[in-house]
Amino acid sequence: MGEAATTGTVHSADGTSIAYERSGTGPPVILVDAAGGFRGMGPMRSLAAHLAEEFTVLTYDRRGRGQSTDTLPYAPQREVEDLRALIADAAGDSASLYGFSSGAVLALLAAAGGLPVTRLAVLEAPFEQDEQPPDEPDLAADITRLVAAGRRGDAVLHFQRSIGVPAEVIAGMRDGPGWSATEAVAHTLVYDLTLLTALPAEALTTLTIPTLVLDSEQSDARLRGWAQGVAETLPAGRHRTLPGEWHGVSDEVLAPVLADHFAGRAD
Repeated sequence: MGEAATTGTVHSADGTSIAYERSGTGPPVILVDAAGGFRGMGPMRSLAAHLAEEFTVLTYDRRGRGQSTDTLPYAPQREVEDLRALIADAAGDSASLYGFSSGAVLALLAAAGGLPVTRLAVLEAPFEQDEQPPDEPDLAADITRLVAAGRRGDAVLHFQRSIGVPAEVIAGMRDGPGWSATEAVAHTLVYDLTLLTALPAEALTTLTIPTLVLDSEQSDARLRGWAQGVAETLPAGRHRTLPGEWHGVSDEVLAPVLADHFAGRAD
């Protein structure tokens, strides 16, 4: 599938080093991870292998994760600047973006902020247009307190339960081989919670980039409702529900849909 992956780093505006992996040839596409995800943990590396047959695909470690460094204090705009550096120094003059969950919110924020994004695809962005969940500030404070106390695993579990991850999914993650890696990035869960409040609804009304908004048929009504709302608000938004599991779609189903969108075949 495509050419062998190469790795590199770019430097963001505040000096943070952002590690990335590039594979394939063709128009550039950057994949933006969800909460807790990075190149060594999560779905993006596998998805990139499928898309690399037709595109130059970049996966990267969001700041504070994997091999990327971090600079405090955190601000959502710094993650937008990370994407700006990736586009300019690793992708070329422009790129398409695919974001999953909180990574979808980051992709929308980056596109709305004027980055040279040609096409956009998002899977189940947790975006409430009318109100912000009242427990978010407390959840962020709880996670900060647990991490400071050295209870990173408890911080991850508290986050997952609070956002509605099914108990059987949580059990599978905790028993899996990647649990220690998940604990290592527990502090960045606060970053994702901060990110969710950074995108005003009115910003979507002026975002004219062709955007594919996806959800899974097995996700709950709240996740699917968010996707529908985002698609209806975007002037160039198109909504599609795919076969999948709770808050997830397999590479075999997702990759061809993304490829058609990024190549303009589904317009």
